[in-house]
Amino acid sequence: MSSRNVVAGRTAVITGAGSGIGRAVALHLSGMGCPVALCDWDEDGLEETVASLPGPSMHRKLDVRDRQAQLTWAADVASWAPAPIGLVLNNAGVTVSNSVTGGSPEDDEWVMDVNFWGVVHGTRAFLPILQQQDSGAIVNVSSLFGIIAWPTQSAYNASKFAVRGFTESLRIELQGTGVSAHTVHPGGVATHIVDNARFHVDDQGGTDHGKLQRDFNKVARTTPAKAAKIIVSGVERGKDRILVGPDAVAMVTLSRILPNSYFTVIRKLMPLVRK
Repeated sequence: MSSRNVVAGRTAVITGAGSGIGRAVALHLSGMGCPVALCDWDEDGLEETVASLPGPSMHRKLDVRDRQAQLTWAADVASWAPAPIGLVLNNAGVTVSNSVTGGSPEDDEWVMDVNFWGVVHGTRAFLPILQQQDSGAIVNVSSLFGIIAWPTQSAYNASKFAVRGFTESLRIELQGTGVSAHTVHPGGVATHIVDNARFHVDDQGGTDHGKLQRDFNKVARTTPAKAAKIIVSGVERGKDRILVGPDAVAMVTLSRILPNSYFTVIRKLMPLVRK
């Protein structure tokens, strides 16, 4: 089976489809003729996404942390799907900005439950369907912060490193079958994740959420539409690890060259990037 066959004309499932990367992938795939099954906790944003689609869709407000709800969602999508399920994009994500010392278990659990367990539940809900078809792709969104660490992002780092490990293990397990697993590592993509973050302190010790939002907007140079094209193309080409944005490529390269001291270089560059 060519990797192209897991995308073109097949049903796509996308979490976090109410905005950002999830919405952009939904629009991109719908424009390619793919039926799309979309979910998000943000019901208003989800309705906006659905209203903009050119092709068939189904949608549901869904808390990805709810394992049983994910299983029910998968069964309902399988019953509705007008074409075999080709791509399952576990994309929903949140973050908290705080130091390890000042962090709270409640914030850590929120991030891990959405970012990691949401991916696990989504994978386990849809994987049996893909295995029965012996085709399709599980596409799990990690982050550049699933490859490099960042101060005040310990919970987010932990969740995204976990997504990476989980998905790479799955990929190895699936070798020799018609089902594939892909990890997506976006760099700075212009989404609302920082706007919606639980904010306590930024990576410079500041307590102004607005400044963090402005700093993020300066470095988030990749549009969601561009990210969607990179992700879909990466799946079509069968790439195991999909890096999104030139910053992701650059930082991964830096981490390979300086695995123990990459942040020393990053710290020196940050004032220039954030001007």
